[in-house]
Amino acid sequence: MLLPTLVLLGVFAYFPLTRLVHMGLWRPNRFGTRETWVGPANFVEVLTGEDFRTGVWISARYVLLTVPIGLLLGLVLALAAHRRLKGIRVFQTVFSSTIASSAAVSAVVFYSLINPKIGRFGDVSWLSLADPDTALRGVALSSIWQNLGLTFVIVLAALQTVPDELLEAAALDGFGSVRRTTKVVLPLISPALAFLGVVLMVSAFQSFAQVELLTGGGPAGSTETLVFKIFERQSPGSISEGAVMSIGMFAITFVMTMVQLTLTSRKVHYGGR
Repeated sequence: MLLPTLVLLGVFAYFPLTRLVHMGLWRPNRFGTRETWVGPANFVEVLTGEDFRTGVWISARYVLLTVPIGLLLGLVLALAAHRRLKGIRVFQTVFSSTIASSAAVSAVVFYSLINPKIGRFGDVSWLSLADPDTALRGVALSSIWQNLGLTFVIVLAALQTVPDELLEAAALDGFGSVRRTTKVVLPLISPALAFLGVVLMVSAFQSFAQVELLTGGGPAGSTETLVFKIFERQSPGSISEGAVMSIGMFAITFVMTMVQLTLTSRKVHYGGR
């Protein structure tokens, strides 16, 4: 019964990973016709190099710009839409609509809004894609908007599992709406919030389409995330460096996920515990 899953993992996960290791240990010539053994020294050289460290730093900034804001907005919208009001499903549909949008669609939408030359809000300096100090913020907006539907749907589903009896009991104990939310609702939906935190972090760290379509890595390389730097290294002469960067990104993502799960699990409340 496990064989189909193991075959899929082997073909689409383990085999590509072993290929990356091989490509990192062997460097092809500029024509890709012959490979030369470079060994683990290639990993040390690339992973301690300026390009890799810069890509990690820009990707980390991108995560910090997108994940907290996206999670907070999704939570606020879900709390606002979790009401027994006439016509509330219309708002729920609107709030969740971005879940059907791809990264390319969201990038094109925000290109028409914040591009400094043709965008409707291109004259707002902190959204300018031509300014190295603010371009990453403009790219981050498209990711926040794209992931807002997913965050909203998952948080809304978690809110619907909160028993009404607990909320009524809290109200009888004198808890206002704010205290009910912070003391009762948030602890009960914390597993969903922890899951979203990991998913949004991994998604932001691996973002590429938004950067490629909105800025192309510019201006002055200020939006060249680690994935974008890996994408640039496709030629035979640099593909070995790109493979090492890919393994480094996998390691960083794995460690960040484990750390985040460990830290959040201490504050996550599961039913019956």
